[in-house]
Amino acid sequence: MSHSGGRSTQVRHALASGSVPGSVQSIERAAAILLVVAGSGGKLGVTDIAEAVGLAKTTTHSLLRTLLLVGFVDQDRTTGRYALGNRLLRLGSHLDVNELRARASNWADALAARSGHAVRLAALDGEDVTVVHHVFRPDDSAQVLDVGTCLPPTSALGKVLLAHSHPHTGHRPSPRPAATTTELAEVRARGWATARGEVEPGTAGIAAPVRGAGGLVVAALGVSGPQTSLLDARGVPRSLVLAMVVDAAHSVSRELGHGGG
Repeated sequence: MSHSGGRSTQVRHALASGSVPGSVQSIERAAAILLVVAGSGGKLGVTDIAEAVGLAKTTTHSLLRTLLLVGFVDQDRTTGRYALGNRLLRLGSHLDVNELRARASNWADALAARSGHAVRLAALDGEDVTVVHHVFRPDDSAQVLDVGTCLPPTSALGKVLLAHSHPHTGHRPSPRPAATTTELAEVRARGWATARGEVEPGTAGIAAPVRGAGGLVVAALGVSGPQTSLLDARGVPRSLVLAMVVDAAHSVSRELGHGGG
């Protein structure tokens, strides 16, 4: 907690001196806790946080429980330590869907043309994996526009979004069947996901994360098509298509201001 020590001292002094006239004490205390959690890098438990803000452990635990319920903090179930929640992080990195679609459009078009497969861009809308942009596969077959459609969490796009929705806990926001915690951890580590017939028999998907300027995953970009075209006999993505998807997702991330893409 070395880099947050000064801030914690200021917080303790502010709380000890009493509430500012016209303020709400519980909100002041919750804000103080969030500042400490943000500065700790996910390394503090309830006892350390209580000490840092100068509150009783029971009071701190009660506030943390509320912050956990609304998604403003996450708790590692193994260590009991707290980190900022994904819902709070999104407040500071909200991205308009129209802007997301506009920034991704050229890269999605190019991916469809190069791969020969349909391309979808999806984002989380609450707990739903929602398609926000769809490029048809470049052939003359009949196709239906999927924009606005909710995809299953077992889709490649769904796995990418759920894998990054609660990075500290691996806890899924959706009660519906989805990938296992182990698979989601693998998706986070390798930077892409596949679906092998989970959504529709014989159909596969490959997807990669799209990051905003702050590094938070704001969407997933991927292709879908016949399983034999996208995956080999072992279910491993064909290297050329995988490289196309990952490169396109990185390009969209750069369009959004993410320097690490």
